[in-house]
This record gives sequence, structure tokens and C-alpha cells, in this order.
Amino acid sequence: MITKHDYAIGALLGFMAGIFLLPTVINLGLRDLGVLAAVPMVFPPLFLLGIWLGKFLSRWLPFLTQFSKFATVGFLNTAIDFGILNILSMITGVTAGFVLGGVNVPGFSLAIINSYFWNKFWVFGDRGNENVLHDFPKFLGVTFIGLLINSALIVLTTTYIPPLFGVGESAWLNMAKAAATAFSLIWNFTGFKFLVFRAPTVPIAGS
Repeated sequence: MITKHDYAIGALLGFMAGIFLLPTVINLGLRDLGVLAAVPMVFPPLFLLGIWLGKFLSRWLPFLTQFSKFATVGFLNTAIDFGILNILSMITGVTAGFVLGGVNVPGFSLAIINSYFWNKFWVFGDRGNENVLHDFPKFLGVTFIGLLINSALIVLTTTYIPPLFGVGESAWLNMAKAAATAFSLIWNFTGFKFLVFRAPTVPIAGS
């Protein structure tokens, strides 16, 4: 079920995503002040549209209500991940190679922490009586596999596939990151839903 509260959260997460995307926009060479000022304003309505679309399509596919919220958090996590990666890439000058695997870790790690709390309390609605970090070990396990998938695909793509379509190294890095993120997004949703934040089994009466 989607409520007004969910739409408010979606707008907030959209604004935060826009802020964290600014380093990526700058690293791609788009440094016009008007563009930079517009970025945080563009994403809130897009996130709201995504949540509404999930609610609408849930008439036929009920899981899409939850998935639209998961995707909203996922886009924020991606913005955090991309933003930190691009900041570190600009500072270090690293855009390819196995060293990039290490440069990729800080942003991914910050995104993990953000992801845990939003997924636990908003997406999957875990209101259990356990300690707030009760599910964190399982969450880390699923996410660690996602990190391996994410980093491996980035390293392999940027190291063994030369930039295509005439793009530069920074753009190719971000294209590789986008593809890797898509794969890890599917893995994470499946793992979170069925392994980490799964609903408790209701005992059958009389059993």
C-alpha cells in the first residue's frame, strides 16, 4: 500500500539523490551552474512518478508496490555510490584498472549503510522487536555478494573492454558502473525480500 507518507519520503530521497549526483555530473564535464542547480530539482518528481507507477501496476503485479519503493532507495544508493566514486576518481585520477576496485569500495560501503535502514523500515516494513541491527549480518552477506558482482563487472569492463561509442574514460567508467549496478540491484532485491527482511511464517491454527 502506498500512502501520502510514502510520496513525501520519495520526494526527499529524490532530492538527496540529486545532491549526491552532482560530483558525477561535474566529472562528466557538465559544469554549467544552471544545470547543476537543476539536478536536485529534477529527481523528486521522477521518484514520485516511479512510486505512483508501482502502485498503479500493482493491480496486476502486487510485488511492484514494494519494488517501486526498493527502486527509489536503490537509485539513492546508486547516486551515493556514483558520487563518492567520482569524487575519489577526480582526486586520485584513477579511471580504470584493478586499483579501481578499491576506489569503488568507500561509496559502495556508505550506500550499504543507507540502504539497510531505508529498506528495513520503509521498503520491507520490518517493525520487529529485535535489535535494530538484528538483520544486519544477513544484510551484509547479501550485499557483500552484490559488492563482488558490482566491483568485478566494473573492473572487467573498464580493463578489458575499450571505451565504445566514442566516449571518454570517465564516461565509460560511469557506463560500466551503471551496468554493474543493474545486475547487483536484481540480486539485492531478491536477497533482501527472501533472505533478510522476509515476513515471519504464520503458524497454522491447530498445528
